[in-house]
Amino acid sequence: MAQLTLDDLRRVLIACAGENDDVDLSGDILDVPFEELGYDSLALMESAAAIEREAGISVADDAVSDAETPRALLDLINGAVRAA
Repeated sequence: MAQLTLDDLRRVLIACAGENDDVDLSGDILDVPFEELGYDSLALMESAAAIEREAGISVADDAVSDAETPRALLDLINGAVRAA
């Protein structure tokens, strides 16, 4: 899999966890905490699991939980993709 983009992440977040009507995921959300975007830890874990299946990689649950922003999650996932 190629590097995961912000658009890829948006697609997965919406598909796996739904989209809060009060949040606009189309803006610059790279450094907005997931909590402010309306995504709790369960929704984030479900999204990460979907990305792992799609990319054929594995990322530690603790590392996913520590990713507080889309940028942090993208860095984590893309690091695993590069290592694979």
